[in-house]
This record gives sequence, structure tokens and C-alpha cells, in this order.
Amino acid sequence: MKPRIPLESPLSIAALGSETRCSPPRREEKHGSRRRAVEGLPLLFHIGDPERTSVHHQAVNAGYSPDSDEEEDDNRTNSSSTIPARSETAPAAKRRLSPGSETEISDAVLKKSALRKETTEVDGAAVQRSNSQRGQRTTTPAVAVKRRRRRKDLFTSTEVFHRVDAHAVRAGAELKQKRVYDVKRITQSITQGTRTELETLRAIWVWLCHYIEYDVSGYLGQTQMLCTPEEVIAAGKGVCCGYSSLCLQMCREVGIGCQEVSGHSKGVEHRPGQSLRNAKPGHAWNAVLLAGQWFLIDSCWGAGTVDMERKIFEKRFNDFYFLTEPEEFIDSHFPVEERWQLLEPPMTLEEFEKRVERTAAFYTMGLSRLQPQHHKVVTVDGEANVSMGFSRPMKFTYKISQQQNLQHRHSKNSNSGLNSHGFLTYSDRGMNLKIRPPSSGTYDVEVFASPELAATTLSLVCSFTVECPTTTRAREAIPDNPFSSWGMQPKAGSLGVAGSDQRSEVAEVEAGVFELVLNTSRSLTVVAKLVHPELEPAVAERCLATQIQPRRLTCHVLCPLRGFYRLSLFVRDYNVSKNAGAKLQNAANYLLHCQGKVVGADELFPSNLCSSCGPGTCAEEAGLSGFNHTGAFISTRQGKCDITFRNQQELEILAVLERDENKTRTTSSLERHTFIAYGDSKVTVSVSLPKPGVYRLELYAKTSPEDNEFSPVCDFVVRNSCTRPGPPFPHVYSIWGKGCELLEPRTGLLEPLSQVRFRVRVPWARRVSIIAEAGERTQLEPNGSGVWEADVSTGRAPHKLELAASSEESGSMDIMMTFDVTRRKTGE
Repeated sequence: MKPRIPLESPLSIAALGSETRCSPPRREEKHGSRRRAVEGLPLLFHIGDPERTSVHHQAVNAGYSPDSDEEEDDNRTNSSSTIPARSETAPAAKRRLSPGSETEISDAVLKKSALRKETTEVDGAAVQRSNSQRGQRTTTPAVAVKRRRRRKDLFTSTEVFHRVDAHAVRAGAELKQKRVYDVKRITQSITQGTRTELETLRAIWVWLCHYIEYDVSGYLGQTQMLCTPEEVIAAGKGVCCGYSSLCLQMCREVGIGCQEVSGHSKGVEHRPGQSLRNAKPGHAWNAVLLAGQWFLIDSCWGAGTVDMERKIFEKRFNDFYFLTEPEEFIDSHFPVEERWQLLEPPMTLEEFEKRVERTAAFYTMGLSRLQPQHHKVVTVDGEANVSMGFSRPMKFTYKISQQQNLQHRHSKNSNSGLNSHGFLTYSDRGMNLKIRPPSSGTYDVEVFASPELAATTLSLVCSFTVECPTTTRAREAIPDNPFSSWGMQPKAGSLGVAGSDQRSEVAEVEAGVFELVLNTSRSLTVVAKLVHPELEPAVAERCLATQIQPRRLTCHVLCPLRGFYRLSLFVRDYNVSKNAGAKLQNAANYLLHCQGKVVGADELFPSNLCSSCGPGTCAEEAGLSGFNHTGAFISTRQGKCDITFRNQQELEILAVLERDENKTRTTSSLERHTFIAYGDSKVTVSVSLPKPGVYRLELYAKTSPEDNEFSPVCDFVVRNSCTRPGPPFPHVYSIWGKGCELLEPRTGLLEPLSQVRFRVRVPWARRVSIIAEAGERTQLEPNGSGVWEADVSTGRAPHKLELAASSEESGSMDIMMTFDVTRRKTGE
């Protein structure tokens, strides 16, 4: 049997307004803000080729080929028939038609020009339209098409409607100012200049969305609901049936086929999972006939949303509900008559009730492959998963809240910290959210998203209800993640991070020590942050050390407590200073789990480490290279160590040794435990450690002759396990410089009443002597190989011996360093 043109309304829309409360448009929440900003006219659409997009009441070209990238949803496709046939199983219409629709409805389907016979060639077959009498049902032959046209086949971008939208808004403002309430006059004015039925319908849609507000007081029963076109125009507001009936009459005025459709919707007071089996339909929208094919529109939901907390309507033009694809429309709209789903096969009411609700933002952002398909998710082993795909770089976040009881679903108990029980990760073109509820109960999960580079607030894209019957074990507290996702951030590549040696977002820490390496495409600087629920921030700083190299960033982590840690890494371009306005941006977040051995408090890194430990980019830029220690850490069992490197630019080097327990003392207590020797383009920094423990060795260089200040090069973390105290070096003066070398003795403390062999290399000296405090001098003699040497008696303690030299045969001598003659304490 050939389908008939549906000339009667599926349900009485007028009756809908009087017998039940129309469901107002849902308020699509923004993450992090209770109120959503009211938006004005959005980006307006384009029409490409007016000839190609011209709309007439004719069959779709049967030779139109389907798009290769068209995506199916639950194996459900759009109905190919241009006119949906009434389903034999669909509920019968029990109410009367809207006033006047019985005698005038044919105008909503056929143009006056269509009253004459038309012949349209489809697949070589002639399809004839016959004249129809007013008030009579008219049948139209079935049209065989390969697929139904989609919204994108009519226009590629909403910007094509810029001219039409602007005129409809401008004309509407003038009509409102003149208090024009006549439907025919308004329709003629706002559609003036339109060239196609598509443009004409667009003008009607835009006017409805901009000049009719949702009647919140009528919906709440505080005033009488307005549904007839005259009432709606005069008041400038109405409920859903007011929008749909006015849309019907305006389309009738211009000869566009239009139907009012009633059914259920997932509006502002919809509860996921609620049964609609015996519920009255609470919403109304329209189906329109363009190019011989039915499309769906909802001007009520396109106009804005309702904030039920403040009981106000918020204008927010939403183009999604203009010619919405049927497989997307069914997420929130379920018609009483299944033929108006425009789907094949149609969806059942039970499936509609169970189906997860995707918001308009889900589709406008190009999201897809949402799993699971049903709103209710039951945990397995205390865990539930949500995933979806995306076609362009996106950023996501989420909100987890526990339901207090079923009677007051929106009354939440204390939900602080529940987001820490979600685990959001990214993969190639997809995201996954793992939910691990802390205890049994029912939880609401909302997922928000926005394009990666967008500065706007993230929008709600879908929501779920998670049922957790039992938890498998007590959950360890997981630190909050203010950056929402774990692992490498989607924007990490654009920040210069090429990859990581950590393949998983969760890492098990062995023996309390963890190392993470980020490979970079350009020179970056990095700052790390470590968070544990029970770790003080000051202690957490001593758990981190980073090494910055031209194409590599290394982060070393110590774990003094068991449990979960959040390790967040922030980067920016190395050569861009803070003063240039460059901000550190989050590139990665990892969840570290330490179950076994932990490090002791005395094993933590020294405080106030610079951002670059070990040789790296900074040292390379200063011309320092060839370090014998290439890492950030040096361990010694002898209580001493040497650091050598090439100094091609012959820079003046400064070394500073510090230990946390020495902070209250003067730095001179460790000043003489470092000694610098300059060779030919080579520097040796010797370190003697007075006791076991962890030290910070800071290297500085005077990078410019005009600059009197030293610039940081890098820090080393030196661990000493030797219990024998290392003696200090001699006190060195500035004249000791390039080419000078102390061969013996290598200590600055000399035993009294002893003979000490002195051997030094001073290339520029003509005389070298050891001078005692009493003025006694011991002349050092050259041995033929450039070394000055002699045996010197130290005398009685305490006093000092001075090493002095002169570049002349006679005259004064310059002191280069001093030695202390003193008896060592027991144990030294």
C-alpha cells in the first residue's frame, strides 16, 4: 500500500495545551558555572548555490548517492519515504485537531500551485499529483529513493542564512515596535526577499526563536498556558504547543507542508529512566516538508532554555533544532506516532526511556561512538566506563555527584572530592572516563566538552546514572585532578611535547622512586607538581627534581608515603621568558601508585632545587659541555667527588654547596668544601663532604664580562654515604685562576708540628712561597716541569699558612690561598 499524506495531526495540539503541562526546553549546563550567559544571534548560516538548494514539493532525486562518511546509530537509518506512513501499531489519535486545522490542513501540505497536475521524473517513472479538494485526504504515490537527504545536503553551513536571518530579526523588531500581531502580515514581512522554500522556512524559524519566549509561568500553572497563534503573538510567549501551532499557521501562509507532532521529550524535568508508558505526551514540535521529504524542527527548544531554580526563561538561540537529523532528534523527542520518528526501523518507547541523552552540544561538536548506549550503568567490580570519539581536538571534564535518595534526585549530599573517583584519559580520537565510586549507591555523572582551542566554557554533552551495588575493597584516596584528564593532554603536541616513556596513565612506583621522561620537539622548560592527600606541599617540593635538556625533559619523583599521587607537568618554550607573557601550560598528568617501600624523610631531595638539575639546555647555551656526570644525581661512598667539564668560553665559575640543616647557619660553613681548578678549556669542581647525607651543589657562571653577576647553570643532588668527615679545602682568593693547580696538599686543614709537602702549578709566577703568621717564609722551587714544590714545617697550632706568588723577581707577593694549622677533633 502506498503511504498517504498525513493530513491530520497525530494528537490534538490544542488539547495538549489544556490537558497536560508542556515540557519546557532543557537547560544545557555549562561546566563550572551555575548560570549560562545569554547569547545573542549566533553565527548565521550560508546558503551555497540557491539553485541547488531550492526547495519544492517534489520527490527527491533517486540518483542521489549516499555520503561515504555517513554514520549510523544503532543500525537505525532515516526513513527513505518522503511521507511517513501511519504505523498500524502506533497509538490512535484520541483528541480533536487544532481549531481550523480540519478544514485548512491541506494548505499546509500543498501549495496553491500544486493544485494543478505536476509530473516529476524519478528513476524514469512519472509521478503525478492530483488536485485535491479542501478538507479531503490526498494520497501521493510512493517514491523510491536510495536514501533520504540530510541537513547537510540542503546547506553546508548555517552562515549561508546570514541575509535571511538578519532580515527576519530586523523585520521582527519593526513589527514588534508597531504592535503587529496578524500572522499573515508577520509572515509576509519576515519572509520578504526569500528565494527558496528553505529560506522561507528559515525566516519563520528565526522569527519564532527570537520573538517568542517560553511561558514559564504558564508551564508552572501560575497563569493560563497560551497555545493559539493569536494568543502567543500578542503575549510574545507560549509553551511548546504555542510554538508548534504558530509555526504550522505561518508555514500554511507560505504554502510549506507542515505538521504538528506531539510526544514525549527529555526536557527540564525529565528524570533518566522514568517510565513514559502511561504518561501523557508533554511536548509538541513540527515536521516540515521540503524537497518532497519530511524534516523535523523544534522552535521551542531552539529559542532558549529554562532555569528551574530561578524560574526564568533564558534566551539562547540553538540552531541544532532546525532540520535536526532524525537519528539525533530521537535522543530527546519521541513522537506518539512512530511514523514521525522518520527512522527505519523505528525506536521503541522502552529504548527511548533507557537511551542515554546526548545534548545538542554532543552533535554540534562532532562527538560520536558514545558508550554505553543506555543512561543507567551498573559497575562491574566497582568500576564503570564511559567513552566517546571525536573528529577534532577536544577537551573534556566531568562531574560526579551522589544521589541522596530517589525522591529528591537533585538533592545531593556532600559531594566534595567525588571527582577524584573519576579517571579521564585520552586516546587517538577518543576519550575514556573510568568511574570508581567510593561506596555503594547511586551516582550522577555529567560529561562536559569543548573544542581544545575554544575559550568558551565547557558544555554538557551527556549524562549517566551509575549504580554501584557494592565496592570490591576500600578505595585508596585519589588526589583531585583540576585538569580533568590523565596521561598526555590532547594539546601536548602543540606545546612541543612529542611523547613520553610512560605508556600508561597509571604507574606503579617501585621502592619509592619513579622517573618520567618526556621527549620534546623543541627546547622547553618544565615545572612539576606532586600531590598526595596526606602530603604537605613543602614536603612534596622535596620529592621532585627535574632535568631540562634540549630535546628531553626528565622528572625524578620520590614517594615518602604509600597511596596514590598526582604528578602534573607544566611546560613552555625555553627561550620565552615569563615577562613576555608566556604561561606554563599543563602537558601531562600521571597517577602514581606506591604500595611497597617508601623513601625516608632524610632521603628526600634538598629544598629549593632549581628547575634544571644536571647538565642541560642552560649549560649548553653557556658553552659548558662534556660533563663527566651527565645526570642530576651523584652518589659517593668516599665523601668526595669531582665534576669536570669543558669551558670553551673560559667563563668564571662559581660553586655553592648547601644542605638543609645548614640554612640557619652562614653559608661559610660549607663554602670551603668546594674547590675549582681551571685548566686549558677545562674546569674541575672538587667537593669534600663533611658528613653523610643529601647535598645541593649549585653551579653558576659569569656569562658576560660586563656582567658582575653569576647566572645559574644547573644543580646537582649529591648523596654521601661515607661516615668519615671530609676536610675543607684551602680558602681561595680571586687571583687563583686559569692554569693554577693545587697538587698537594688537597686539604685546607694541616696538622701542627708536621712536615707537609707543597706542590702547586702557577704558570705566571716568578716566585712562590709559603708564609707563616710570624713572617717566616719557605721558598718553593720549580722542578723543571712547571711545578713549584717544597717541604714546609707547619709549626704550632693554631695559625695560618699562606700560599703567595709574584710575577716579579722582587717586590710584594699576592696571597692566593690560606691553610689552617689546627688539631683535628676526635673522629675527624
